Amino acid sequence: MCHRNAPLTPTGRLRLAWCVVEDGWPLRQAAERFQISHTTAKRWADRYRLRGWAGMYDRSSRPHHSPRKTAAAVEERVVHLRQEHRIGPLRLAVRTGVAASTAHRILRDHCLPPLASLDRATGRPVRRYERTRPGELVHIDVKKLGRIPDGGGHKVLGRATGRSNQARAGHGYLYLHTALDDHSRLAYTEHLPDETAPTCAAFLVRATAWFAKYGVVIERVLTDNAWAYTKNTWRKICHELGISPRWTRPWRPQTNGKVERFHRTLLDEWAYRQPYTSETERQAAFPDWLDWYNYHRPHTGISGQTPASRVTNVSKQHMRTTSRRPFSSRWSANSAM
Repeated sequence: MCHRNAPLTPTGRLRLAWCVVEDGWPLRQAAERFQISHTTAKRWADRYRLRGWAGMYDRSSRPHHSPRKTAAAVEERVVHLRQEHRIGPLRLAVRTGVAASTAHRILRDHCLPPLASLDRATGRPVRRYERTRPGELVHIDVKKLGRIPDGGGHKVLGRATGRSNQARAGHGYLYLHTALDDHSRLAYTEHLPDETAPTCAAFLVRATAWFAKYGVVIERVLTDNAWAYTKNTWRKICHELGISPRWTRPWRPQTNGKVERFHRTLLDEWAYRQPYTSETERQAAFPDWLDWYNYHRPHTGISGQTPASRVTNVSKQHMRTTSRRPFSSRWSANSAM
């Protein structure tokens, strides 16, 4: 393959060969004309005499014989173990007696995708999709989160004291209801006391109004098969709002994976990011985090853009907010630690 500073392309080599072979130019004269060494000029002229136009292309540097090449039977065993057990190069190397780098090369030569690109249940490549416009599909899900007792839990007081404090204060949960746009990843989340059908329906009404403020009309919603989403209450509110309800296949949470991944990010970067002394303190920090997520945090799933940058409002300008910029820069600095 020609590098970017190569003086001769295949077409240039052919012209050089014509000058020497067909027109009878001396090698040194042709080399000076094409600004190359006379040995290079001789090489291309000789190749033209032997193979014509086909000789003007670079030849493979692969050796004719490879006595230390991995045996075909070993390669077949590596491929079989990968497909059967879905394990990586290091574990394949231990089982087959080859180096991990060799196992990796075999997987690459057989075009087997990385484990991260495979579905854990079936072992098939994950089918990734993205809707073409905001509002075409909105993912909805609920995340149940244990409440923090006043005075703090085990992260603040230690495991023994934290459990005692939790026992005195009583157990309880809050429910994070999230609506996340498939195209932009823009998220709307509320803390609610339960996940009953009326609560879920009321949340959808507020989420629809929130997205509408930015010119986003929800066309479809995708949920799992939880009790609240299969009742007539949910179907009725979707019909009143002009939204088409969709449900994932049973036991297939991957279909609603975008909102599932958002909840994981939410837990890592807000709920469990730092010790909180009370549930009130944790909830007070949530609006700032959600603002940072929507407007300032680069999202790797959309090529490093922010969710808000992919939503166009009525004036056709990207949304942005300035009220929480001091917090967003502080949060980014903490995330880099």
